[in-house]
Amino acid sequence: MRHEIKLESLGDDGKVTEATVSFWYYDQGEEVAAGEDLVEIVTDKATFNISAPFAGVLTDVRAGEGCVVKVGDVLAVLEAKE
Repeated sequence: MRHEIKLESLGDDGKVTEATVSFWYYDQGEEVAAGEDLVEIVTDKATFNISAPFAGVLTDVRAGEGCVVKVGDVLAVLEAKE
């Protein structure tokens, strides 16, 4: 199974539409356990983490550290372990 890790909506009011990738906890090609933090995201109001929805391999990091991303952008791809 392949899953795109996307930047989801940032708040209930929808006013925050972009964020900056602060840092990745894992490098491309590394195995990740379910629930582990993958990436730290920073907005002008908050810092938060996006976690792995399942165990797998981080196969394609599309937004590097320092990149500004918009809600809905794909940050990376996670491939399930077989």
